[in-house]
Amino acid sequence: MSCILHIETSTKACSVALSENGQLIFHKEDLEGPNHAVVCGVFVDEALSFANSHAIPVDAVAVSEGPGSYTGLRIGVSLAKGVCYGRDLPLLSVPTLKLLCVPVLLGKEELPEDALLIPMIDARRMEVYSAVYDRALREVRPIEADIVDAETYMSFLEEHPVWFFGDGAKKCKNVIQHKNAHFIDGIVPLAKWMFPLAERALHLGEKQDVAYFEPFYLKEFVAIKSKNLL
Repeated sequence: MSCILHIETSTKACSVALSENGQLIFHKEDLEGPNHAVVCGVFVDEALSFANSHAIPVDAVAVSEGPGSYTGLRIGVSLAKGVCYGRDLPLLSVPTLKLLCVPVLLGKEELPEDALLIPMIDARRMEVYSAVYDRALREVRPIEADIVDAETYMSFLEEHPVWFFGDGAKKCKNVIQHKNAHFIDGIVPLAKWMFPLAERALHLGEKQDVAYFEPFYLKEFVAIKSKNLL
């Protein structure tokens, strides 16, 4: 039984939520950003005021860990750490690409048992940051920076129906035209979808070190990949 404060700032959208015992009880979002520096602190204050006014003790803080925008993630993580320090709460982190999968798995569209999910975060030109998961959110392929062409995901498309979504998927529609490729529009990483992953992390004791936790910045991923190619 737990109440978790959720903070999501990895993309242009900014959102904050509270969940209690697996139910969403508070949610604020701004999809017109990036306005994280202006609105995120206000949203956090409103969420904590809501919990206080309803005599609900907050048990943990969850933050989206990226990959994502350097500025957005820095703001979200800084706020999360501040609340953790101020209230002596554990810090949980939620992988952003896994988070993108939650509304797809909870959506109206029924996915076949062998479906694969490829969430995409937009980067420059035809580059995206993506990973591959099965319906149980087991990692089939880790996060990579992909330059998308017709062959990029062919090994998966030849064996499985594949669902693409996230803000990087839109630009790939005209390039990935395999019969097993399916696209879902409008999927945004939001705090209101974080609670299944955050509650699992809390249950398993997967807490982050508040002092040393760092999010997964896109530019750091590019630097690591470039170094490995040398």
